[in-house]
Amino acid sequence: MSSFGFGTLTVALFALVCCSGSDEKAFEVHMRLEKLIVKPKESFEVNCSTTCNQPEVGGLETSLNKILLLEQTQWKHYLISNISHDTVLWCHFTCSGKQKSMSSNVSVYQPPRQVFLTLQPTWVAVGKSFTIECRVPAVEPLDSLTLSLLRGSETLHSQTFGKAAPALQEATATFSSMAHREDGHHNFSCLAVLDLMSRGGEVFCTHSAPKMLEIYEPVPDSQMVIIVTVVSVLLFLFVTSVLLCFIFSQHWRQRRMGTYGVRAAWRRLPQAFRP
Repeated sequence: MSSFGFGTLTVALFALVCCSGSDEKAFEVHMRLEKLIVKPKESFEVNCSTTCNQPEVGGLETSLNKILLLEQTQWKHYLISNISHDTVLWCHFTCSGKQKSMSSNVSVYQPPRQVFLTLQPTWVAVGKSFTIECRVPAVEPLDSLTLSLLRGSETLHSQTFGKAAPALQEATATFSSMAHREDGHHNFSCLAVLDLMSRGGEVFCTHSAPKMLEIYEPVPDSQMVIIVTVVSVLLFLFVTSVLLCFIFSQHWRQRRMGTYGVRAAWRRLPQAFRP
């Protein structure tokens, strides 16, 4: 074999090997979901596709109920139903003995349907502390929830929740403040916002029923001292007058009974002893 023929064969074999490797590495797997966030028990559709012209095998892996609706050589279309919890979906294809996959997270959401506000205490003096508490039961995902405690239209406190928080628990936000005179003229409320825009959803907002504080002015210490002093003096005068009346009545009674006794004894004396 000539050197030219040998060189041509070498180049051809090298090109075949390089092209085959390039085809295996070049193919991609794609996943298209109808939605990334769904309500419990809701259904949605998923499409798995690949750029490989002749994939050997492919499909969707999930722990949820799935039904294959349509398929072609390079894609498969599924219906997922009865979702009850957050899950991960996997689309996979094998091309020339090499497998590739793509995953996507699907979340279950529960919008805030009830928001409860508590003021403790409801009757508070100016300058004293009171607490505002907001509770939202059965809401998820908590990492998309924000609770805002409001005085009128003013935000007193906002609280968000981390991803580590368990789902479907009662979300709670609390805030303590000093009572002011103007607090008695404003409504207090709680706003729960579940923002699912980043997951392809919408924003859900729910308000609590408004509540008001009863604010009163505390009695100054100087006034309290005066009141206590006056009451003490009046009580002393009353007790003294009662005691004096009792003493005088007893003295008067003794004098009266003493005069009557002398007269009676005089009458009992015999006539001979009378002057």
